[in-house]
Amino acid sequence: MSTFSIFLVLIVIVAFLLVLVIMVQNPKGGGLSSSFGGGGTQQIGGVQKTSDFLDKSTWALATLLLVLILLSNIAIDGANGTSESTALDQDATTSQPLPNTQPLDNTATPIINGATKDSTN
Repeated sequence: MSTFSIFLVLIVIVAFLLVLVIMVQNPKGGGLSSSFGGGGTQQIGGVQKTSDFLDKSTWALATLLLVLILLSNIAIDGANGTSESTALDQDATTSQPLPNTQPLDNTATPIINGATKDSTN
């Protein structure tokens, strides 16, 4: 398994976890954070702690996702062994000429309005 494949699997897992954390949150006070608070005044590690955890985990997962994406780009370049510009330069030097290319014949007389330039009416 290549390093890019490992990064790809990690990116998918982190993206899935990020979706779950975002879906649990509710900006209007609902969601998971309101279900732990209950209706009473007794809040031992209730709503505030849950919403802080969800907020911090969202930022952490988003940052981790960005870092993994950047590292996977480095892993792609490292796996190829060459940069993209040198690969394009190598392709340009090994290209083959076009088949059946012949120079233009400039000796033909041009046709203007259905008649040649040299003909008289």
